[in-house]
Amino acid sequence: MPFQDDLRRYGPEADRPDRGAVGLDEALAYCAELTASHYENFSVVTWLTPRHLRPAFRSIYAFCRWSDDLGDEVGDPARSLELLDWWRGELRAMYEGRPRHPVMVALAPTVEEFAIPIEPFEALISAFEQDQRVTEYATYDQLLDYCSRSANPVGHLVLYLGRSFDPENARLSDATCTGLQLANFWQDVARDLAIGRIYLPLEDRERCGYPDSDLRALRFTPRFADLLRFEVERARDLLHRGRPLVGRMPRALAVDVDLFTRGGLAILDRIEAQGFDVLGRRPEVGKLAKLGLLARAMLNPQAGHGSTRRIEERVS
Repeated sequence: MPFQDDLRRYGPEADRPDRGAVGLDEALAYCAELTASHYENFSVVTWLTPRHLRPAFRSIYAFCRWSDDLGDEVGDPARSLELLDWWRGELRAMYEGRPRHPVMVALAPTVEEFAIPIEPFEALISAFEQDQRVTEYATYDQLLDYCSRSANPVGHLVLYLGRSFDPENARLSDATCTGLQLANFWQDVARDLAIGRIYLPLEDRERCGYPDSDLRALRFTPRFADLLRFEVERARDLLHRGRPLVGRMPRALAVDVDLFTRGGLAILDRIEAQGFDVLGRRPEVGKLAKLGLLARAMLNPQAGHGSTRRIEERVS
């Protein structure tokens, strides 16, 4: 179902008398359908994801999907800000025990079971609000600050689902999630530019001598190749720095975490393989390559050497 249809059905102006009375089964089915119907580089919920955790992952994905679509699919920044503020109200109502929206109805049991605080969800909303106000970043530090709210909270949510949230795991997760976010930015330079967003920091473009006029014309030059080579190495370094998290995660989630890291590195490898020219052709990881990544993740001897007993008792 297109997002505009969902917005009419479940949004703040929904003409639906029973909007506040969506049952849990209906809400869970809606989140499952939403998760299955959206393309991602790598599936959010795979057959490796423990069955017990799949509704939780789907409800969190649905929250993220709605947040993203309220920011990107409305077509009017002012209206998006209004809707994101409404969405924050729906989130807070859920934390007060009054879930109304189907995503919040599905999310409520997850939040309760895994004792998830509201802060990661509110951080994500703030990042989508920033998207309406900020379309270009002057410095790498500013971009990292954005990633700390647009990407890192997702990793924290996964840690809560694995009952593995602690300062060291959060630090490793932040490196992984920021690296993944940057990999997606460098994969989608042309796509983002088409919707008026530039994530390549201005200070880096100026240092490499790549002018704004060339970027807006999607002109690939040796200077752009140098620029993207530099950014790819930054992202790759972050992903490698986060790799020890795999060995610290419960076995039931370690393979999924390893797969996402390998997926991010594979995107960076594809960018490098096509000479860093992402302006003329979007680099993608094919199905066969994804199967290879999955096999390597499953065979990784480091996966799941963390606290397995706690979660395996809960998913058995």
